[in-house]
Amino acid sequence: MAEPITVLCADDHPLMRDGIAFALQQEPDIVLVAQAASGTDAVKAFRQHKPDITLMDLQMPEMDGIEAMSAILSEFPRARIIVLTTYSGDIQASRALKLGARGYLLKGMLRTDLAKTIREVHAGKRCIPQQVAQEIAIHLAVDNLSERELEVLRLVANGNSNKIIADLLGITEDTVKGHMRNVMAKLQANDRTHAVTIALKRGYLNT
Repeated sequence: MAEPITVLCADDHPLMRDGIAFALQQEPDIVLVAQAASGTDAVKAFRQHKPDITLMDLQMPEMDGIEAMSAILSEFPRARIIVLTTYSGDIQASRALKLGARGYLLKGMLRTDLAKTIREVHAGKRCIPQQVAQEIAIHLAVDNLSERELEVLRLVANGNSNKIIADLLGITEDTVKGHMRNVMAKLQANDRTHAVTIALKRGYLNT
């Protein structure tokens, strides 16, 4: 009989970890060998257990999932990591896939797709649901935001006026407005408030 697939689950929500643990108990060929509640713990647990598959939440304290992934893959380039996230087009998930994540699971899909995704990734496949791939493609434009555009967007999100932003950055108000026009076009936002709402929801301002 083949060795079971070993899994590490990294998520800062105990209920999520419990749900995944329960689900995997029902699978005879998959065994949960470790859990982690932060990115730092995830890296430590990976070093200790060297699991076949790592389920990695992207929003965690101390060290987020992107940083933890980067640390693991730099040390263990063959690690197979499946991203866990709430939003299908989260920019952090897009970056995780660029870093080398092998699969992508929306938390709402765990009940139906968890075991299947683990098996497919373990078999060497990339596992990204079609609707997720489409969402990511739509939102990849944010990676084309310049550092200055992100800087302006963060200052707008903090409630600053164009004049204050201009003073803080040492640029003209017209330049600030130009940056925001570019940001709104790339995010397909209707106005400044909409741009900030999209950016917060998609995780653009958490990076």
